[in-house]
Amino acid sequence: MNSGYPNTAIRVVISVLTYCRPQDLEELLPELLEQAGTVPGPVEILVVDNDPQGGARDQVAAANTSDSPVPVRYVHEPNPGIASARNRALTEAAKAQLLVFIDDDERPTAKWLTQLLDTYSTFRPAAVVGPVLSRYDTEPDPWIRGGGFFERRRFATGTSVSLAATNNLLLDLVEVRRLGLRFDERFGLSGGSDSLFTRQLHRRGGQMIWCDEAVVIDVVPADRLTHEWVLQRAFRMGNTWSRINLDDTENGERMLVRFTLLVRGTVRVLGGLARYLAGLIVGQLPQRARGLRTAARGAGMLSGSVGSVYHEYKRS
Repeated sequence: MNSGYPNTAIRVVISVLTYCRPQDLEELLPELLEQAGTVPGPVEILVVDNDPQGGARDQVAAANTSDSPVPVRYVHEPNPGIASARNRALTEAAKAQLLVFIDDDERPTAKWLTQLLDTYSTFRPAAVVGPVLSRYDTEPDPWIRGGGFFERRRFATGTSVSLAATNNLLLDLVEVRRLGLRFDERFGLSGGSDSLFTRQLHRRGGQMIWCDEAVVIDVVPADRLTHEWVLQRAFRMGNTWSRINLDDTENGERMLVRFTLLVRGTVRVLGGLARYLAGLIVGQLPQRARGLRTAARGAGMLSGSVGSVYHEYKRS
């Protein structure tokens, strides 16, 4: 996509939400400064620190060198949970028109920010969504590779989508305010507040457009490359999916939605186990891994449909 974002009047804020990842933040900030320097108009980098101790303060201060044309601003959000940090970013970026979210454990590829802004300039949607690709600290074992646990969907640029995460997301804050949207802090320690937010954005008439060129790389540490971790993540995703479906449903329809989720969760559990057994019989590792992935997600859907909450981000 050719650069088509000449507007120098629109203010852009790039928000990084961070929690006790000093090395990741140290590597990411210089890359964001480089990206911000390639686009016209005012750009600010906002670091929202969700560590109760405010551990990222000194790192942000070090990134604010006197010769940098792009400011890096630090805010401390002590209220635990990623939803609180996301809402703090919305509040702190109130004077901007565009807010771009990226996680502290991700790295933008060349022209990432330019591509997001070009797509926004072309379509003028409420949000632009980009792909996330995984890079591993250590090579995953064949079971994790075969299960596709870190694979994510991709679409052609210009495709309308109805759901997104905030790990690579541009928001038009004028539209966000018009639609009356905030991140639901009940999902702060379980995850899923971004899925609920973008689902509501779509349902209220906000358009979300995919930009396949605006890639960020998700850096996956070794401690996430275990069978236990990836299956727990699949379970959490199913649990969250049920909860956001129930939460975003009128009271009169909730029983029907709950029943539908119970059925779908059961089908996933049984289908996943059947696929696992088939893979076991024929000796196909990917079949076994994908079967357990499906079953774990189905189990999560079942638990969420009856009100159980899995807190993936719980703290001591």
